[in-house]
Amino acid sequence: MKIVTICGAGIGSSGILKVNAERVLKRLDIEADVTAADIGSLAGVIDDAQVILTSAEFVEAIGRTYADVIVIENHFDTRELSEKLERALG
Repeated sequence: MKIVTICGAGIGSSGILKVNAERVLKRLDIEADVTAADIGSLAGVIDDAQVILTSAEFVEAIGRTYADVIVIENHFDTRELSEKLERALG
């Protein structure tokens, strides 16, 4: 499974989401490749993604995708992340 975290530069909030998603997935015993990316390099990154984690401000820029796009309100809240990932993957 591939999960992509997206932010404007690909090193800030997407990096935080990546680390927290990996922690949550480990707790849920789900294996996935989690990649952090910037909004400008989506074309080569999200083609085979099953889940995209991002902020509401980037959803429109993602465009058409087969992945589940999950909006995360608080990038530091692993409970929110866990609940939304379980809902999407469950």
